[in-house]
Amino acid sequence: MTATIILAVACFHVCSIAAAAPDSKIAGVQIGTITYSYRDMPDQSLTATLDYIVRSGIHSVELMGSTVEAYAGLPSEGHREWRASVSMDKFREIKKMFDAKGVKIHILKLETFGSDEEIDYAFKVCKTLGAMGITTEVSLDAAKRLAPFAEKHKSYIIFHNHCQPGDPGFSYDPILAVSKRVMLNFDCGHYFGVTGKNPCEFIREKHDRIASIHFKDKTGPTEKASCGENRLWGQGQTPIAEILRLLKKEKWHIYCDIELEYGVPAGSDPVTEVAKCVDFCRQALAPDKNTANRLVIEKK
Repeated sequence: MTATIILAVACFHVCSIAAAAPDSKIAGVQIGTITYSYRDMPDQSLTATLDYIVRSGIHSVELMGSTVEAYAGLPSEGHREWRASVSMDKFREIKKMFDAKGVKIHILKLETFGSDEEIDYAFKVCKTLGAMGITTEVSLDAAKRLAPFAEKHKSYIIFHNHCQPGDPGFSYDPILAVSKRVMLNFDCGHYFGVTGKNPCEFIREKHDRIASIHFKDKTGPTEKASCGENRLWGQGQTPIAEILRLLKKEKWHIYCDIELEYGVPAGSDPVTEVAKCVDFCRQALAPDKNTANRLVIEKK
């Protein structure tokens, strides 16, 4: 009887933990966030950032490397030497922290690409944290420099765009041709903001080379802002709901990360606003939802 009671209590405890863990996979679409979204929160420590993620109802993140390295003890000087010799113990500790809260690190934004030793270090940290790859700014030179390291570590180098798709002659094709270990961290908001084109067309074409999508709501290009202007979700023109429903329909395994760029309304904070964006995604992906992009985050 005693053993039965102990087992029952243990099962209850495990179930309680599981029930408390956030779940932001909605209708088969993995909603996450980049931790840059919390940049205006007063405490930028790793433990605080993990708390923000959980409170937002998120369980999958693109994690900013500066927060990771600060926790691991990056010194104020001698970065290169430290990275070349540091133990992975602190990074294993970070993974355990996130695992305990039910949060997966799917991409690491760690831009330490000076020496070969630093690049090796970055990919070692990435694998230790359980991430699929490292993200950085898109360029052909970067692809040629970093792809061999991604191949060596059986990881991915994942390129993020800002407004480059609006540059004359810009193409992803030469970059993707460098290696199968090159993927895209496609920012649909910046893409729409600079081109005015529906990102769904690009996603259909390149879906097998897109690791993740950054979501923000922007206008198309304007006289005031050639790369568009940020808006509360639902008040811009980026077809966020349409993109989400495309991913749901096609069952493409692409991480969908909220990047909070609009100004946080008075009386709110980034944690609350990211949670609102998660709810926007939940409404967009609800069965028989035909509201297109008319969903709006209310400005309180």
